[in-house]
Amino acid sequence: MTPQELLAAAKRLIERPDAMTAGIWPRAAAFLVRQALELAMAALWDADPRATGLPGCTMRSQMLCLTAYLDHDTATRAAYLSGALSRACHYHSYELAPTAAELTGWLDEASRLVTLMQECGRRAQVDAPGPADAPNVEANKPTEVGPRQGQAG
Repeated sequence: MTPQELLAAAKRLIERPDAMTAGIWPRAAAFLVRQALELAMAALWDADPRATGLPGCTMRSQMLCLTAYLDHDTATRAAYLSGALSRACHYHSYELAPTAAELTGWLDEASRLVTLMQECGRRAQVDAPGPADAPNVEANKPTEVGPRQGQAG
């Protein structure tokens, strides 16, 4: 699924809860929004060959690395949203589930962030060094012209 499809599914849960989803729709919607955000971030890492190790890192580490791709304020918003969604996804007997208003706000923010990450990923693909830009290892290899120093010729 794409991040947009996940966000659309979350929006349907928020706007039209029914008897089948009673009691679970708030956390299910939060989970879908969080998945959309994480999927967009994974696509961003996939678009840039310099980010090959990031998908295996913790989500906190990935959030910290967002500052290399997005401006500081946007990366901070993404980290805050990820934390809020993670807390909302986990059931705690002493906490209420997130409200529809909270979820709608998070959904809107996630939609903006997903769009920004996708734009950044497209720029990273365009700016990524291709095979023609790769350093020519053979050209930098020393060649032997004559006998090595210290050897008799």
